[in-house]
Amino acid sequence: METEDTPDRTAAVLEFLVRLGRAYLASGEQTAEVERRLRQTATAFGLKRPRIVAFPTALFVSVLDGSTERVSLGEAPTETLRLDQIANVYRLGEQASRGELEPLAGARELAQILRSNSRFRTVGVVFGNAILASGLSLLLMPTLPNLATAFLLGLAVGILKFISGGKSLMAIPLPVLAAMFVSISIFLAAKGELPVDPLHSLVAPLVTFLPGGMLSLGMIELAFGDMVSGASRLVTGVVQLLLLSFGLLVGALLVGYHAADLVETRLAVPFASPSVLSWLGVVMFAIGVYVHFSAPPKSLHWMLTVMLVAFAVQQLTANTFGAAASGFFGMLVVTPLSYLIQNQMKGPPAMVTFLPSFWILVPGALSLLTMKYMLSDQYVGMEGLVDAAIAIVSIALGTLVGASIYKTCSDSLLPAYRRMKPLGR
Repeated sequence: METEDTPDRTAAVLEFLVRLGRAYLASGEQTAEVERRLRQTATAFGLKRPRIVAFPTALFVSVLDGSTERVSLGEAPTETLRLDQIANVYRLGEQASRGELEPLAGARELAQILRSNSRFRTVGVVFGNAILASGLSLLLMPTLPNLATAFLLGLAVGILKFISGGKSLMAIPLPVLAAMFVSISIFLAAKGELPVDPLHSLVAPLVTFLPGGMLSLGMIELAFGDMVSGASRLVTGVVQLLLLSFGLLVGALLVGYHAADLVETRLAVPFASPSVLSWLGVVMFAIGVYVHFSAPPKSLHWMLTVMLVAFAVQQLTANTFGAAASGFFGMLVVTPLSYLIQNQMKGPPAMVTFLPSFWILVPGALSLLTMKYMLSDQYVGMEGLVDAAIAIVSIALGTLVGASIYKTCSDSLLPAYRRMKPLGR
């Protein structure tokens, strides 16, 4: 192990814990799990009585240094990490929790992770977004015009993302600008009598802006009693959803289009079997997410496995329980599967396979009629908001129950299986 070169090791540990906690929050981790991981890491560094309080917007770390209590504060993370950065943050956190590196070395490595560039550079940001948008269009309405529209608009949104460069200053206006551009382009094409279906074409290029993960995590944290964290995530997610709807509405109004026109489009015939194209769409979507978000090497097959399972479960349950409730069953299976891949199959961290599944489940669970209601001339749009709330609650509940099932099984069944395994040899 590398030796520490500072006389104040406690200060170095505190600084590392704050930076690591900020990285966990930027990865989208639940605040309760962030607190648990940081307490475990502080104990591994030999600090006594670590007390951690994490919020999505702030982090408080307190440890006992002899007879003196040392406290450090951290601001909210301003960046959203890529999937490869998330995987490296969790790998580093696991090493630190086992006491396998010193805090200064950990802080230096963490800084390198946060400064690292995407493996696919500009091509990944731009063309990856076009690929995942095309894949989602095959899931929603597999026609050649919709596929071409999704690819071109996904390409344009990818260029907007590349120009913004992930700067926190552009975090709020970027979804609005992208939604306005997509809305104006689609409705102008529809007014020009091009074979474009607005109802199904609006979602695909903007799917990565949907705050399904944030809203679901907010509901989970409320269920665990983390009222401040849960409420702040919910408010942030709702605001982002409203900004997207506002951008789509402004774009529609600028070209003189209205929500009533969304159901009056001329649908083209799918160019192949819809069932076959839907599964192809999942594969394309997984490839697009892998490239766009720079997923870690050797993780594509794991991501694809989880997405295929999520989509299969949603399809099987949608006809029986409805689209909104299908998200519950999807996450009920996806959540334990993601943790099983991480802990038992030596796959990537659960967040790497878990987060992309939201973008497969959320558009189907929210349904396209919800988008129509939110674009309507009704200022409140209560019908659409109720549908969205039901879908989000069902996904959050499925995540919560799925995590509980995995924890129960890992705490009881897996240890029993390991004890029995030598007997079978």
